[in-house]
Amino acid sequence: MKKIKKAIVAVAGSGTRFLPATKSMPKEMLPIVDKPIIQYVVEELVEGGIEDIILVTRWDKKPLEDHFDHNWALVNDLDNSGKTELREEMQKISRMANFIYVRQLPEYGNGVPVLSAASIVKDEPFVFCNGDDVVRSEVPFTKQMIDVYNETGNMVMGTQEVPKEETYKYGILKLKEGTSELESIIEKPKVEEAPSQMVNIGRFILNQDVVNALKRTSLGKGNELWLVDAVTKYVDEGGTVNVKQIENGEWLTTGDPLNFLIANLKFAMDREDISDELKDFINKNYCK
Repeated sequence: MKKIKKAIVAVAGSGTRFLPATKSMPKEMLPIVDKPIIQYVVEELVEGGIEDIILVTRWDKKPLEDHFDHNWALVNDLDNSGKTELREEMQKISRMANFIYVRQLPEYGNGVPVLSAASIVKDEPFVFCNGDDVVRSEVPFTKQMIDVYNETGNMVMGTQEVPKEETYKYGILKLKEGTSELESIIEKPKVEEAPSQMVNIGRFILNQDVVNALKRTSLGKGNELWLVDAVTKYVDEGGTVNVKQIENGEWLTTGDPLNFLIANLKFAMDREDISDELKDFINKNYCK
């Protein structure tokens, strides 16, 4: 099996739920505490063994590209100010991986980023993820998924369990009986009809087979090209996709203001330098 070295990251969304903040700033550059969302995503991928990060962008994502570039002026200013540790931290950002930027094709849907970057990942497996979804876990979730791929040789789909009463909000996974293999995905079922509590979190290890399936997949809901439709087609045609649940961690979407704030709070609570003061503030002002 070929080693998984590449990841496609979808960052071409418009971020309309965060307007006006995203009028001139990519949503993926909004900070979780003091680090942009996209950097958390990239760091997890790199910690999981990914070397090439393919960011599928659009015309207004230049601040995101600049973030992963080397900033000579900033480094020089930090050097002159004696802020050596901060200078080294900033230099590491551009050296984390080999960054490749691809403009997204004009169609809509989360299958389009895969097709947009298909020629760069030809004939090798790759990770696919969204640029605004993060996973907090003891072992990087990318590594957890790659371990499953290395064991099985199959494509892998990431998942997390949600409370039974929330299953109607998500695409719910049905597994083949007695296995960890995907049978189907049921979109937003009635709670009483949900086949499990495992949800599609938009994290995959894919290969050329699903790229080929995407090319044969019709537009779906909202007249968009959906990756899960291609994965379902692949399974229906006899392909195998293993499902991997996050271990010792959790998936956090930042796609709307409420979940973005929740992610900020959780990451802030992980920080030794600010968590105690933050807890005191919350207890004094909101726990009466």
